[in-house]
Amino acid sequence: MLGAALSRDDIEVRLDGEGASCDLAGLFVVDGKRVADTHSTIDHVRPHGTSRELYKGILDGKSRGIFHGKIIVRPDAQKTDAMQTNKNLLLSRESLVNSEPALEIFADDVKCRHGSTIGQLDEGAIFYLRTRGIGAEEARRMLVSAFASDVASRIRVAPLRALVEQHLGLRLPGGGS
Repeated sequence: MLGAALSRDDIEVRLDGEGASCDLAGLFVVDGKRVADTHSTIDHVRPHGTSRELYKGILDGKSRGIFHGKIIVRPDAQKTDAMQTNKNLLLSRESLVNSEPALEIFADDVKCRHGSTIGQLDEGAIFYLRTRGIGAEEARRMLVSAFASDVASRIRVAPLRALVEQHLGLRLPGGGS
């Protein structure tokens, strides 16, 4: 999501067929005093289901981000394989993110994992790029762009992927107007 002062996304997926699968990927970029609030639920109902969820946030200024993701594995959903990941990049000391990945597992034979990271740009990576003749702002822009590109590169429709990548290039810090 890009541009809203306050945005809320509620994503609900119900995997109600044997062997059903889903792959969710999302990115929010907020700055100023903007707020991005994402809630997702992936509900595994039948056996042999697979889900992969990757949500990323880039926050600058006094912005706020919320990620609340839940994976539910019902008693009949044996052999479920689920993974949920939330990664956030804070570009200012005043930005804040609240990340709550959650698993509710009611089956015995499953492989489920979840994780969350919140951090800043790696000063070592910035230093490395600077020693190769890249300016501080360009190094920062390159690292932020690389962080976001993981989600954009998953878009399978090439013209749509190019449009999203172009839009991100304009929206990311140091990327343009």
